[in-house]
Amino acid sequence: MSDQAKPAAPPAAAPPAASGRAGMKKELPEHFKAYKHVWVFVEYEHGHIHPVSLELLGEGRKLADKLGAELAGVALGGDAEELGHVAATCWEHGADLVYRVADPVLAHYRNEPYTKALTDLVNTFKPEIVLLGATTLGRDLAGSVATTLLTGLTADCTELAIDDERSLAATRPTFGGSLLCTIHTLNFRPQMATVRPRVMAMPDAQPGRLGRIIDHALDMREEDVITKVLQFVADRETNKAQLSYADAVVAGGLGLKSPENFQLVKDLAAAIGAEYGGSRPLVQKGWITADRQIGQTGKTIRPKLYIAAGISGAIQHRVGVEGADLIVAINTDPKAPIFDFAHVGIVANAVELLPVLTAAFRRRLSVHRLAS
Repeated sequence: MSDQAKPAAPPAAAPPAASGRAGMKKELPEHFKAYKHVWVFVEYEHGHIHPVSLELLGEGRKLADKLGAELAGVALGGDAEELGHVAATCWEHGADLVYRVADPVLAHYRNEPYTKALTDLVNTFKPEIVLLGATTLGRDLAGSVATTLLTGLTADCTELAIDDERSLAATRPTFGGSLLCTIHTLNFRPQMATVRPRVMAMPDAQPGRLGRIIDHALDMREEDVITKVLQFVADRETNKAQLSYADAVVAGGLGLKSPENFQLVKDLAAAIGAEYGGSRPLVQKGWITADRQIGQTGKTIRPKLYIAAGISGAIQHRVGVEGADLIVAINTDPKAPIFDFAHVGIVANAVELLPVLTAAFRRRLSVHRLAS
């Protein structure tokens, strides 16, 4: 962290205002000046770009504009033509250029060849900032690349900005989510960060926008890689909840009083075609499974509608939901923190109100279906 507590200097020791030093930007070290531009690692597997990569391109565009730099995507894979289509998508979402490494060794994600490919690119072209999604793949790759490059990495960021000294200000929850901490990598380049899906907004595509491709070779043979891919099982083939990209989510907290009352959350979710989830205490008590936990230590969501029933809204939860278009909070405590960021607040007992809402939605949807 860049900010450190220092004893205040006595008034007599302060430099005179006429010196002009106050507010001056710190000159970048000479060896940092070779590092330029903002990169986003584009997570591409089995014909699909992970949405978090496009979200990061939108955020990376803002950082690059602030720096007066270019935004680049990094696409690794086994087929050059497929990666060409990936590049076109990156251009439409804000990238100026795409670094492409196409090699059969990169056809499936494995840490060793992907780490080599990305570190070789960084050492050759020297980006100032490298961003990755905090997915299973992204977290695995980011840690290996940062370790290999001997640079800093800030994980699970909720906000990214550029300060007056061209330093990446990466903000993330800390101390179990009770505080927000802004971290600067002052003495190393590139500056690296991971961001979880749905924390950043998806940028609007600009169809027809064009850019450049820079091809780079992977100096590695299949025989050099110890690990082999035996089978790929996609998330959509499992029974786990897919909360991150749901359009509507209903969640419950300890205000529901009992696991039996959590059925009221499920009923409302079923009535409006939503996913359901809950706060961390409910996972700890065994009321719901971990894949349905919402918040800083669970899923980050960005639905069009989020209904929170009996959830106090501590910062751990706020971090995971505040990107929702409409947040409706139900709580008996008018001073509950969730009312500070909810768009609609209802001071009521969720156990009594949820059945009423469910019945009202069912009637409304039934009338709508008959009318259509």
